[in-house]
Amino acid sequence: MAADPILGVIGGSGLYVMPDLTAVEKHDLETPFGKPSAPLTVGTLEGQRVAFLARHGEGHVLSPSEINYRANIYALKMLGVTRVVSVSACGSLREDYKPGDIVIPDQLFDFTKGRARSFFGEGLVAHVGVADPFCGDLSRRLAGATQPTGTPMHQGGTFITIEGPRFSTRGESNTFRGWGMSLIGMTTSPEAFLAKEAEMCYAVMAHVTDYDVWHMSEQPVTADMVFRTINQNLAAAQQAIRNLVRSLSPQRDCDCIDALAAALTTHPNKIPPATRERLGLLVGKYLG
Repeated sequence: MAADPILGVIGGSGLYVMPDLTAVEKHDLETPFGKPSAPLTVGTLEGQRVAFLARHGEGHVLSPSEINYRANIYALKMLGVTRVVSVSACGSLREDYKPGDIVIPDQLFDFTKGRARSFFGEGLVAHVGVADPFCGDLSRRLAGATQPTGTPMHQGGTFITIEGPRFSTRGESNTFRGWGMSLIGMTTSPEAFLAKEAEMCYAVMAHVTDYDVWHMSEQPVTADMVFRTINQNLAAAQQAIRNLVRSLSPQRDCDCIDALAAALTTHPNKIPPATRERLGLLVGKYLG
């Protein structure tokens, strides 16, 4: 039996078509929450199995509000993935995080409005703790793997997720700066929270593509600007993933592995059978 993937990477097509990815398999999965954004690609990289998922679908056909975040995380869980790295484009809300830089944030602010935020409900209640939404251990490893690429890299900062797909107004952007936000994007919430519910380690490699619209001496963000910078940083992202994979072992030493241990509040006898079955992959070890 093939080993479970040591890492799941959620990002764009430039990551799952890496030239040194071998023994490639495609997994077209169906989850209890529907189909993920695209079939998952699993291949061997640096001697370890790695799973890749195109967040916006093959060909970038899904807007941030249309992504089935629950199906994406659940599908990775089905493959046995325990660690997830999100490779994301973002805007900077501070002068020192410049376009072209990479940031490994340590906090998250959810300002989305219309997304399914949890696997739980329909007879099974869970209140998962997310004071630290990103895995500290995986974030440190990701920073260490990114540094040798030579791309300017920063650790820390709060990432605010907006609904999208439009970009911010200047009033919104300046308000977010006033709140102390460092980065702005459209996909990290609820992805990070769902990963926590699935007891998966989750970290973000955020690629700064622009200064949003607050910086009066810079051009306001455009889609062309975002994709141009992401393409320029693609080689660095690929190398950082290679470096990270080399450093990983199946064992984890963090709190993510039992994030649900104190979160489930519904008496087991009251959980509807259909809900128990749908969430069995997530809660089976606690319900017996």
